[in-house]
Amino acid sequence: MIKKANIQNHLVLIIFSILSIFPMYWMVISSLKSESEIFSFSLFPSDLTFSNYSYAFETMPLVKMLLNSVTISILTTAGQLIIAILFAYAFTRWDFKFKGLIYLALSVTWLIPLQAIMVPNYVQINELGINGTVWGIIVPGLCSVFANIYLYQSFNAFPKALFDAARIDGISEWRILVDIVLPNMKPTIAALSIILIISSWNDYLWPMLVSRTLESSPIQIGLKSFVSNDSNLWGSLMAATTISCIPIFIAYIILQRSIMDTFLKKGIK
Repeated sequence: MIKKANIQNHLVLIIFSILSIFPMYWMVISSLKSESEIFSFSLFPSDLTFSNYSYAFETMPLVKMLLNSVTISILTTAGQLIIAILFAYAFTRWDFKFKGLIYLALSVTWLIPLQAIMVPNYVQINELGINGTVWGIIVPGLCSVFANIYLYQSFNAFPKALFDAARIDGISEWRILVDIVLPNMKPTIAALSIILIISSWNDYLWPMLVSRTLESSPIQIGLKSFVSNDSNLWGSLMAATTISCIPIFIAYIILQRSIMDTFLKKGIK
């Protein structure tokens, strides 16, 4: 009876896994199809071609845009993590006046849509002289309210006895954070990192407003160039999209162990 239940559970997992992977598979095989076959329902292209990839590289500076996306995602995520770690530790360790009010006000700002602050941000980066550059995309996103709240909840669950023991031993607050808290929060920070990286990687509206040339744009702006009112180059779009997914896959492979550890620990709790 137990074995039968296990078989049924595995069958359900296999079905859902196939459904999850199929869109990615369809994207890849569509990038290998010719224009005449792109709308067919064949699961494998009858005439395998790499012309879509060569056209994508010839049409736009794909490598440069990929490097821009990697730079934007890494620097934005790093800034968000540093600010979130310092915020979470400060709010966890110290009690001060209006602490609850400040946290509430910060939480409320999470509800403000990007469109409401785009004009002030645009004016600010113009004054800083970084409009039309990669830094113009990065700077307004260096602080993430989501990351602050996420890490605060995790830091707040950290055993307070360890803080007190470290302070009795004469360890400074900085060493407590670096040597005690962060090593135990590695899975949580890794899981948050992949969320922030994907969010920054897929951002489109703000980079479109700031970018002036393809050479200073992330890959998401370049993908839109394959779709227009005149013609839709679906094969080349699928090829460029496949290439744009590779860095995200690499990031997930590097961090997947830490992410799985986070899910397991959350499930045990």
